[in-house]
Amino acid sequence: MQVRNLVVLVFCQLISATGSIVMVTLGGIIGSELTSNKAFATLPLSVMVIAVAATTVPATMLMRKIGRRKSFSLASLSAVVALVIAVVALRESSFLLYNIAVMLFGINMAFTYQYRYAAAESVAAEHVPRAVSLVLTGSIGAAFVGKELATRGQFWIEDIPYAGTMMVLAAMFILQALLFLTMDAAKDQSEDDVVESHRSIGEVARQPVFIVAVLGAATGFGLMTLIMTATPLSMHVNDQISLEQTASVIRAHVLGMYLPSLVTGFLIEKVGVAKLMFVGALGLFAASIIGLQGHSVLHYWWALVLLGVGWNFLYVGGTTMLTYTYSMAERYRAQAVNEFMVFGTSATASLLAGTVMYFYGWSTLMLIPIPFLIVICIALVVLRGNPQLHRQGPANA
Repeated sequence: MQVRNLVVLVFCQLISATGSIVMVTLGGIIGSELTSNKAFATLPLSVMVIAVAATTVPATMLMRKIGRRKSFSLASLSAVVALVIAVVALRESSFLLYNIAVMLFGINMAFTYQYRYAAAESVAAEHVPRAVSLVLTGSIGAAFVGKELATRGQFWIEDIPYAGTMMVLAAMFILQALLFLTMDAAKDQSEDDVVESHRSIGEVARQPVFIVAVLGAATGFGLMTLIMTATPLSMHVNDQISLEQTASVIRAHVLGMYLPSLVTGFLIEKVGVAKLMFVGALGLFAASIIGLQGHSVLHYWWALVLLGVGWNFLYVGGTTMLTYTYSMAERYRAQAVNEFMVFGTSATASLLAGTVMYFYGWSTLMLIPIPFLIVICIALVVLRGNPQLHRQGPANA
């Protein structure tokens, strides 16, 4: 077990999650201030998620070529550039430039979501669920740091709202770039020790376990993005709830996403990955039901907390299940397919969020997840008993 790698990944996850929380909390709000057409208020967030989806495959290929450490460090520097451009956009009140800045930030996020694979490759196969969960716990601290930056940083630079927030984030990402350079190459990434695979990526992707793993992660991430992206717009812009209360709900949501990571790995080992993913789907279903009940802060709070918990179980579970389907020689190709599907779905959901909110409202948006959750629940039930679920981690053959 490479402890240094895990420690670095946890701290870097804290920084990356802080940036993501700030962007999600402020994205729709800043967008609504920079554009006269409120239907495009969440466009910056959509552009960010599209950039994540478009970058997933190139990011995976770059990591295959130069390694995760250097790739992660370069991605951190791209976030710094993005945040500096965001400050210029805010100063010039340029909606176009702000979208460009957030798009560049999305490129960094495509690498951020690969931290969990770096963690999985730094431990023995039987400890993969715990390693994936451990890295995500870095976001617990980010829930508090991100909320403070989003609210208090609004007035740090006179006459340019939120610019102070962006500059502090830029400094954090410079630190992150340096931290990544202290990582060791994962032992399992030594290509000399990996037996060549003769399976095509099509053969890997047609496995029922692979399909359900991707379906679970994509469903969880897509529905989480849909609701989370719309929440600040619905709360702060439509319902006139204060930015402080809106940010508090987002913070609770983020804690719901990442606090379970303290136990998710152990729960997977105890009850099995498929059962835990099923519970996650039920959590998302409960979030939709509560969201349909009203527009009070408490309704938003409970819906977003359950949304976070459901996402955690589906995302960590899907990531763990995915590792059962490929060998070390196949890992980059399999991971690229998974990331593209997950974040392609997330990008679509992000694009829909602002449009659905503008034309149909919060209640209609909360109905959208239900049919997708029914599908993933049926798929998990069908998959139960599959012998491949008892395999632990990628093989070296």
